[in-house]
Amino acid sequence: MSDLKNKTQEETPKKSPYNLREKKEKNAAYRALIRPELADELYDKILNIIVVQKKYRDRDYSAKDLAKELETNTRYLSAVVNSRFGMNYSCLLNEYRVKEAMNLLKDKRYADKNVEEISMMVGFANRQSFYAAFYKNVGETPNSYRKRYAEKKK
Repeated sequence: MSDLKNKTQEETPKKSPYNLREKKEKNAAYRALIRPELADELYDKILNIIVVQKKYRDRDYSAKDLAKELETNTRYLSAVVNSRFGMNYSCLLNEYRVKEAMNLLKDKRYADKNVEEISMMVGFANRQSFYAAFYKNVGETPNSYRKRYAEKKK
C-alpha cells in the first residue's frame, strides 16, 4: 500500500500557489524586425515613463496608454518590452510595483498600513493580483516578508 501511495505522490505534479504557470518562450518573428536604435530609444522612454514618472502606480495605465504616449502601436511596444526587458508589459509593471511594495513593507513609516493598503498604493487593483505577483517575484507572501523583515530589525 505504501508503494502505491509513494508512486501516486511522485506522479502528481506539485501545484503552484496563486495559479502561477511556467513561462513559455514564444518565437515571434516580428520582434527581430525592430531596428535596434529605435528599440533602444523606446527602451529609454519606457524606463522614463514607467519607472521615473512612476506610472506603474496607476492601476489603469495600460499598454495602449503607454503606446499612445510613445507615439507607437501596442504591438511594437510589446515587442520592445519583450526583447529588452525579457517579460511582458504586465509583468514589467508588476515587478516595479512589487519592488516598491517591498520597500514600503519594510519602512517603519508604513507600519500602520495593512498589506492591502500598500498594494493599492503601488498600483495593484486587488489583493489577489498583488499576492500572486509578490509571491512570483519574491517567493513568499507579503505578510511573511513583512514579519521576517521586522524580526531582523529586532
